Amino acid sequence: MRVHPSRPGDAEAPGTPPAPRSPGLPQALDPPAVPDPSVPDPSVPDPSVPDPSVSGPAGGTVVRSAGTALALVGVSLGYFMVLLDMTVLSVAEPDLARSLGASVAGLQWTVTGYTVAFGALLLSAGAVADRYGAHRVLRAGVAAFGLGSLLCALAPGTWTLVGLRGLLGAAAAATVPASLAVIARLYPAPAERARAVAAWAAISGAAVAAGPIAGGALVSLAGWRAVFLVNVPLAAVVLALIADPAVRCPRGTRGVDWPGQIAACAALGLLTDAVIALGAGEARHAACSTAAFAVAAAAFAARERRSPAPVLAPSVLRARGMPAALLAGAAVGFALSAVLFTLPLVLPATLGLTPAETGAAFLPMTLPFAVNPLFTGAILARTGPRTPVLAGLILLIASDAALGAAVASGAAYPALAAGLAGAGTGVSLALPALVAMVVAAAPEGAAGAASGLLNAVRQVGATLGVALAGAFVTAGGASGAPAALALPAGVCAVAWITVVRDGRRGDGPARRGRQ
Repeated sequence: MRVHPSRPGDAEAPGTPPAPRSPGLPQALDPPAVPDPSVPDPSVPDPSVPDPSVSGPAGGTVVRSAGTALALVGVSLGYFMVLLDMTVLSVAEPDLARSLGASVAGLQWTVTGYTVAFGALLLSAGAVADRYGAHRVLRAGVAAFGLGSLLCALAPGTWTLVGLRGLLGAAAAATVPASLAVIARLYPAPAERARAVAAWAAISGAAVAAGPIAGGALVSLAGWRAVFLVNVPLAAVVLALIADPAVRCPRGTRGVDWPGQIAACAALGLLTDAVIALGAGEARHAACSTAAFAVAAAAFAARERRSPAPVLAPSVLRARGMPAALLAGAAVGFALSAVLFTLPLVLPATLGLTPAETGAAFLPMTLPFAVNPLFTGAILARTGPRTPVLAGLILLIASDAALGAAVASGAAYPALAAGLAGAGTGVSLALPALVAMVVAAAPEGAAGAASGLLNAVRQVGATLGVALAGAFVTAGGASGAPAALALPAGVCAVAWITVVRDGRRGDGPARRGRQ
């Protein structure tokens, strides 16, 4: 059987009235694997693509015009901007610390302030796009991202910047799920839509490779504030391109569980704060945040049990094989973010690299994101998703351990480059396969919710990766960096064992995704 494609009439989650839905959340930092024809049904990115036949006074009728192609470029650039902001800041960490007097904990929060809001709000961002119209949510998200970036560039201190980074994360969460919904309205025919999503992924996927290089160049030219200023004209261009009346996505009646969403944000933020405080040696602070996290988590669980439209679909969480796939997704996010956070603090001190040279040093890790999608689809078609997921995790285990050993021994850059290349290959191999795993594991009509949950747990993993890696750096200084780099190897090893055991139980997503 095929991985469940979307079909008109697929069931909504219990208690949720039927409504046109935006697509499942795309993979931030993913290689452009969804459009690949060997990944399950590229013509329908996921089952929540709005029905192109929708029309009426709400403005749902698609109007094809010469501006359609420009609108596609605008949507793609919007996603490019969001992804660029996730990687471009890493190279700016040393300059930001000198300029604002930021501690390692402050640097951790400048990164995790973004990922906490982004990851938690992704859980409901699709429902928000459904409720208010994807094109409206997209424009609001891009405008907020541009304004927030300007304010970040003007931030007078570390904690002001942290708060503004949280606003950027919220804007990013609004932008990402709405972008595919708009593409689905622009290109209702399956073949056209597949080509459009391929172009979207190619343009936005370039942000992964461009981020560290662009960040290094901008910091060398004008300091860390330039990393944010570059988003302002980019957001203006995106807004101009997506202003074309080629599409109007209809409003829906899908509910948004705001209390549950707020509790989820609070729980993730408090857990992050507890880990960062513990790494900084602030035991009382860490204990208070841990207790508050427990209260927020309990409130979230209680709300989920009562909510007619829960943030986490119970049927998705209970699906066979889903916990293993989600754990693997979190581990991959953890590994990638831990390396991106730690190495920019290490390379200038150990190898004497400038910001531009530090950005270029990440090329062995970022280039596989542009190259591997040419091969990943064929591997998925031949083996199913489980094999590339396990292979990617093995590469991450070996590469992260090698990076830790290279930093501990003071090895020259070629040893680091080998570890970076292995890590980049592992991430870009595992992520598209994980998309196939969760879609295969999802119950009928719930693949959108499953892919959105995968995106969210990856951001949670990324948040914890920065928090724990920074804790090792804070506690051990330069001697803590090798442990911070090797830590993801252990996390990925746990995920690898879990996926292997799940596969031995029989009919999990890995097998079904190949049929």
